[in-house]
Amino acid sequence: MQAIQKDMSIADVVQKYPQTIEVFLRHGLMCFGCAIARFENIEQGAVAHGINVPALVTDLNAAVPQAEG
Repeated sequence: MQAIQKDMSIADVVQKYPQTIEVFLRHGLMCFGCAIARFENIEQGAVAHGINVPALVTDLNAAVPQAEG
């Protein structure tokens, strides 16, 4: 199972895995710093910004060590 799932909140992912900030930025998803990030999950944020959800989740998981999953 992947450490990061599309239904996880953006804020929770960034808090637990700060190294994912670069991945969010690379994909054009910059809402990790806004208040909505606490309530919006990765899929919702990506869809709202026209970002490919599976590609984003794959890249996010590539940024975190497997041992943390």
